[in-house]
Amino acid sequence: MDNVIGLEIIEVVEQAAIASARWMGKGDKNTADEVAVEAMRERMNKIHMRGRIVIGEGERDDAPMLYIGEEVGICTQENAAQFCNPDELMEIDIAVDPCEGTNLVAYGQNGSMAVLAISEKGGLFAAPDFYMKKLAAPPAAKGKVDINKSATENLKILAECLDRAIDELVVVVMKRDRHNDLIKEIREAGARVQLISDGDVSAALCCAFAGTNIHALMGIGAAPEGVISAAAMRALGGHFQGQLIYDPEVVKTGLIGESKASNLERLASMDITDPDKIYDAYELASGNTVLFAACGITPGTLMQGVRFFGGGCRTESLVISTQSKTARFVDTVHMWDKTPKSIQLH
Repeated sequence: MDNVIGLEIIEVVEQAAIASARWMGKGDKNTADEVAVEAMRERMNKIHMRGRIVIGEGERDDAPMLYIGEEVGICTQENAAQFCNPDELMEIDIAVDPCEGTNLVAYGQNGSMAVLAISEKGGLFAAPDFYMKKLAAPPAAKGKVDINKSATENLKILAECLDRAIDELVVVVMKRDRHNDLIKEIREAGARVQLISDGDVSAALCCAFAGTNIHALMGIGAAPEGVISAAAMRALGGHFQGQLIYDPEVVKTGLIGESKASNLERLASMDITDPDKIYDAYELASGNTVLFAACGITPGTLMQGVRFFGGGCRTESLVISTQSKTARFVDTVHMWDKTPKSIQLH
């Protein structure tokens, strides 16, 4: 799978990022998301594969594209039989977030990306559109920090694993009322807090790379993005744990589902018999082969955003593979029909 579509999924996230970046700073998050979805789907349908969206747009609404269960790829088209041999074709599950951080794009803020994760059929956890308590940490702390422990305990463990003082650690937390006590505890323990408004996939990724000055992600974010983060962290060898949050009182900012009871019923209908189960990266992304790809829309810690110039643009992407055990940063200059006035390489 890595050899067949590794390069093409980079182009998938690149096209989504370019389309969304045209709406950067225009204050319209919905359009920034819609054009990313359209561009991602269009490029995905040109890949020689039979793919199925397991995490996508609008689980409970009538999203017209990249909805849960939609089939994508050349080999899902009506005339596929003439050039696709179903006996030789691997079925692929795909988790997508064409514009992770729509508000970041709309208001011209850092950290938005187009992201996806793929694996063979059944290789990605089909997370409901709930929230998830998350803990991400560097590879050195894998299996040592624990989501069941307090933030204070985990910071002590993390400091020992990284051979750092606690006051040298930086923890990313989403700026939400539900995290007020968590933020207070982290600060009282001596660590520093980096607050973000959106985009915790990027924060989880940064934990696995030295030099980002981000050492942990803590708190509650969206569950589907948790699966995408887990796919990347599994490939990178980092620590990731997630626990579904189904009680609206815990989230405080609204939750899909009218009540805790109805959310528990929904989980039961999805054959999730233990709603309080803590998942690790291998359980959320369990496939034999897992690929992750991201392309910066706006500038971030790991990747630059899309930069337009006369006749083209430049993108920076990241593709991570469990098969080849690589994390590749891809710097691409896109040249369109119009002759470029200049190509900026610096």
